[in-house]
Amino acid sequence: MLRIRLRRTGSKNQPSYRIVVADSRKPRDGRFVDYLGHYNPRFDPPEMVMDTEKAQKWISQGAQPSDAVKRIIEKVSNSARDSEEGDSEEAEE
Repeated sequence: MLRIRLRRTGSKNQPSYRIVVADSRKPRDGRFVDYLGHYNPRFDPPEMVMDTEKAQKWISQGAQPSDAVKRIIEKVSNSARDSEEGDSEEAEE
């Protein structure tokens, strides 16, 4: 079964993560199928970059997102929605 999960990168005590599609039987930092984005919790606010269209494509094909990735998808889609609303308000003025 495929999972959308975080793959840890970065050095000791300085974690950053890549959001990847991987087989659930593979190790956390093992081989992956596709790269979807990255997450860096060391910034304030944390940096979250993700290709949501690609993520939705994988979810529609049966990939299960982890709990952490579900939260990241929600935050990224909410921030994208907020920026679109701000763009439409500027266009109306």
